[in-house]
Amino acid sequence: MATSYPRRDQSGGIWKTNQITKNIKDQGTYPQLSLGDRMLVSGGNDGSITNTIESIEISTAGNAANFGDLVTATENPGSCSSATRLIVGGGDTPTIVNTINYVHPHSAGNAADFGDLTGAKKQTSASGNSTRGIFCAGRTPSTSNVIEFITFASIGNGTDFGDLTVSRWGPAVAANPTRLICAGGYNGSTGTNTMDFVEISSTGNAVDFGNLTSTFNAASGTSSTTRWMQGGGYDYGAGGYSNKIEYVEFGSLGNAVGFGDLTSSRYTIAAGSNSLRGVFAGGEDPSAKVNTIDYVTIGSTGNAIDFGDLTAATNNTCGASTGHGGIETFIPRAPELYSPVTPLPLSKASGLGACMGGTVSPDASNPVKTIDYITIPSLGNASDFGDLVEAVKWAGAASNSTRGLCGGGEDPSNNADVGYITLATKGNGSDFGNLNASSRFQSALANDTRCLFGGGEDSPGSLANRIDYFTIATIGNASDFGDLTQARYNIGAAGSTTRGIFCGGYTTGYVNTVDYVTIGSTGNAIDFGDLSNAESELGACSSSTRLVSCGGVGSPALLNVMEYFTIASTSNATDFGDLTVARAAVASTSNSTRGITMGGGDPGFSNVIDYITIAATSNATDFGDLTAGRNRLTNTSMGNAHGGLS
Repeated sequence: MATSYPRRDQSGGIWKTNQITKNIKDQGTYPQLSLGDRMLVSGGNDGSITNTIESIEISTAGNAANFGDLVTATENPGSCSSATRLIVGGGDTPTIVNTINYVHPHSAGNAADFGDLTGAKKQTSASGNSTRGIFCAGRTPSTSNVIEFITFASIGNGTDFGDLTVSRWGPAVAANPTRLICAGGYNGSTGTNTMDFVEISSTGNAVDFGNLTSTFNAASGTSSTTRWMQGGGYDYGAGGYSNKIEYVEFGSLGNAVGFGDLTSSRYTIAAGSNSLRGVFAGGEDPSAKVNTIDYVTIGSTGNAIDFGDLTAATNNTCGASTGHGGIETFIPRAPELYSPVTPLPLSKASGLGACMGGTVSPDASNPVKTIDYITIPSLGNASDFGDLVEAVKWAGAASNSTRGLCGGGEDPSNNADVGYITLATKGNGSDFGNLNASSRFQSALANDTRCLFGGGEDSPGSLANRIDYFTIATIGNASDFGDLTQARYNIGAAGSTTRGIFCGGYTTGYVNTVDYVTIGSTGNAIDFGDLSNAESELGACSSSTRLVSCGGVGSPALLNVMEYFTIASTSNATDFGDLTVARAAVASTSNSTRGITMGGGDPGFSNVIDYITIAATSNATDFGDLTAGRNRLTNTSMGNAHGGLS
């Protein structure tokens, strides 16, 4: 990737110190990538239990170098790292211990005491993101399902996080910035192929992700921001040591698939990565301990290549690195994120708006994965945010200030899938859960805690009055909220922090029905009033007090009409003004003052972005353009500062 920014030590004339400081605090990026390149291999057994720490520079093939010593010699510990602090916890001395050591990985030296795990354990595995390290499972000496976490920036003891779905020891664990996957391990009688995941920023029990290709124990995990992989282990299905490498994509639940092979079959390996390479070091093959170091290119598939050697043949060791997939700060990202001119807006005050999926000219049939974003307070064209988990059209989308959900729609058949993006992090979507039924043409709205999906068409002629809801902070499936006053689809939806409003739609014809619900409760919708026009495929955006409906299609034609309601009252619509272009199937969102309407059909594929000042009444003004003309977008938009957010 071309470098569009200077290094930290080459900032004169382009970057200022305060720009770099702001970038790392507010944007989660840093114009210096070499800090993410170091992997440390700690402890293990090289003929006896060792306290040795060795270092590897991942981008440069070669032998490991001595780094320092752990506080106490230990084997079978777990290890995790932020960009600036590396943790080693638990293990066997030969007594099972709960001790946690730490080092500063960029300065060679001996480890210091960090605190204690919640209990003594060995054969535990760990990973995390820039703020949290998470230890999963272990042997106490019985099998454990405990998940616990530490906070890298502080010194202290582990804290309970939740439980895995299966008790085990020796699983493969790795993470991206939001999600950690724990796979395989030994359950006390045999290996397991179970893959679990947790959302790192929350606490709670793990959720099933899928299955490994076989039942593995003592394989080792590593990752990029998008891909999880494991290598080696003991394969109980095949009955021997394994050289297999397999992987999954973090964003999509499902089973692992083959990647390639290590240079030899072995287990209890140390693993780490930077944004491009995965490294597997040491371990034990069927005859002896080994000092072998292999590497792979994570973004491709294929067999491992020789990297170099450890200072000694060592098994039962652990590895972690300062640039693995969970550490967003030092991983290369799109060049515009490093430019002080066009940073990605991350705060609610900045008002990010996003437009999801749809269809792109000239193909009206096949949906796309595209996510565009704009900065609502400033005019300009949209930029690429990343991709949805799957290509989809006629879906519903809504968000709170940190997380956006997009669900249902056609991909190309009706589906119940719901994915999410983290609005502060430019990148691809991940799987969230499922709606209560496969459907298309849903509409969605949200406040700080809940996202509601209303209406839709389950199959041709089978219309839904169903309202589903999700708790946005918690990964999982939808719960039943209640029913709309009328089964219909292609509805405009938005609201305030307390009230959600569903406008218009289609039954056997266009309707002017307007319903409302109280978002914090459950129950059926209540009549609010009427639109002036019977219409569907309209957008809706809101401030905390006013909702504006935007465009749509009615009898007999496309509409440029905008109307508004005062959310706290019940009444019929009042004229607001006109869009710049009459169109339907639009995506609308807002910040606290400005409403945005994007794309749609006019009747083809529109790239137009309009804006209004919600508190005033007037015609829309041109804002800029989407990255491409998009149609079939009704309500597939979201923002981090809309009227439903406090």
